[in-house]
Amino acid sequence: MKAMKRIVIYLMTFIGLSLLGQSCKRDFLSVVPQGQLAPSQLTNSAGVEAALVGSYSLLNGTTYGPWSVYAGAPDLWLWGDVAADDAHKGSDPGDQNDLQAIETHNPITSNTSLSEIWSRRFEGISRCNNTLKLLAATPAVVSTPRGIQIAAEAKFLRAHYYFDLWKIFKYVPYVTESTPDPSTVTNDKDILPDIEADMLFARTNLPVDKPLGQVGRADKIAADAYLGKIYLYEAKYDLALPLFNEVISSRPDLTALDFRDNFDVTKKNGPEAIFDVQCSVQDGSNGTNGNVGDMLNNPYLGSLPVTCCGFFNPSFDLVNAFRVDANGLPDFDNLHTSYFPSSFDPNFQVPTQLSIDPRLDYTVGRQGIPYRDWGIMAGNSWIRNPGNDGPFVPYKSVTDAAALASHTSPGVTNLNDLNVHIIRLADVYLMAAECAAQTNDLNTAVGLVNKVRTRAAKLPAKQINSGGMLINAANYVVSPYPSFPNTSYALKAILWERRLELAMEGFRFFDLRRMGLLQQTLADYAVYESKKLSYVVPISGNNYFYPIPQTEIDRSKGVLKQH
Repeated sequence: MKAMKRIVIYLMTFIGLSLLGQSCKRDFLSVVPQGQLAPSQLTNSAGVEAALVGSYSLLNGTTYGPWSVYAGAPDLWLWGDVAADDAHKGSDPGDQNDLQAIETHNPITSNTSLSEIWSRRFEGISRCNNTLKLLAATPAVVSTPRGIQIAAEAKFLRAHYYFDLWKIFKYVPYVTESTPDPSTVTNDKDILPDIEADMLFARTNLPVDKPLGQVGRADKIAADAYLGKIYLYEAKYDLALPLFNEVISSRPDLTALDFRDNFDVTKKNGPEAIFDVQCSVQDGSNGTNGNVGDMLNNPYLGSLPVTCCGFFNPSFDLVNAFRVDANGLPDFDNLHTSYFPSSFDPNFQVPTQLSIDPRLDYTVGRQGIPYRDWGIMAGNSWIRNPGNDGPFVPYKSVTDAAALASHTSPGVTNLNDLNVHIIRLADVYLMAAECAAQTNDLNTAVGLVNKVRTRAAKLPAKQINSGGMLINAANYVVSPYPSFPNTSYALKAILWERRLELAMEGFRFFDLRRMGLLQQTLADYAVYESKKLSYVVPISGNNYFYPIPQTEIDRSKGVLKQH
């Protein structure tokens, strides 16, 4: 699959421009130009398969190289975490300032971040549509079992690309392979039902095993999980829960899986990976197939194993969320108390007496704590601009020093091949718990949440040197909930657990908005976090979606309307 991916850029250019177009009647205009493929050369099994690989290749957000793909990153770190209360853009205020405007909820319609996510996802959609067109024009393939699988894979991917656009813009034009003239399609309806229909087709027609035996392809389990997620967003909890249960039953018990493996480049595609963006480096693509969206998201210091670029810094608010009470449960009532001293404090000492969830130190790099295999996180010297970024650094997107030689692009150590999780098993457990809670099955809900917490409790304690002895860097404790007394409490606990388990993975903003908590949560966050970093501001509205790029409005000649 990787070898095919490298040739797809050239192939898809022709498919996008020429496939099924009107043929010229003049003989001399019908001659196939040298160096190009004729449609007849593509309407065969190999051509259709290559087109499908081209549809997959947009999952990492780029066709043109590794740089400047941050707003189009597949993990949606900008839109899901920086726009919420989990992270800051980081770096200097003027560095990638269009990203900063997303954090402060004030993007103008010419903001390049809007254009980036719009154009990259629609390029993916175009490739899916072209694959389906090519498939329909290939009689030898279209009705075969493999042909039906190809259609299902293409529709799975199209649903994914559209779902990202829906989450950010909501009102976008829905174009399929059957649309006669895409330029006339308006954006005056909610496209979520169309996304659901595509994913339902995928779920019905994909095999349980990976198509062609290739690990990166969509299969029925991935479609079950994704369709369940779409149902969850539509509040169809009774339809979503059976799908999540199918996914859970197909995999080992979560408590037997190591949380750390999800963020280890040497352990990709493990049993927790439901659907991942496959990333590769050192494959002749000059980094184009790598994890290009997270290239900036590393600590910043010239002497560190990775030196670029000081973006995506966890918030004080997020770090505080890992605090636990005397019972080992989340300390719901004291989120905005400043528990954590930091490098802002000249008398800093590691607060070993604090009781915290151990996932904190496998999600966030904080001063005085061992950081992967890099050594002790030193504080301000690892931060590009402490006064703008805060005292914490990302962890999940960063590569162990021991893996840099074989898992980063030559000469670009900040470009690694860590896969990006679109859906992983713990996410499914927590979505299932939410559906159970919404249908008043609180015993099932608490059981699923406690599986996630039981797994978290197995994380080894980070240790520091104190007087020549190794001691735990905190009082690490995670306890199961004894029960969920009511639905309101259950939903609060589940949302909190999603924050802890999935922090810095691009979910937070969409979870808050889906549950109607966005405006109040970000207002409270702004009051607290702005005392540390003054530029933090609240958001207006619980149903916040972003404006369509002005270039798209102009290009449509009035067909697309700004909502």
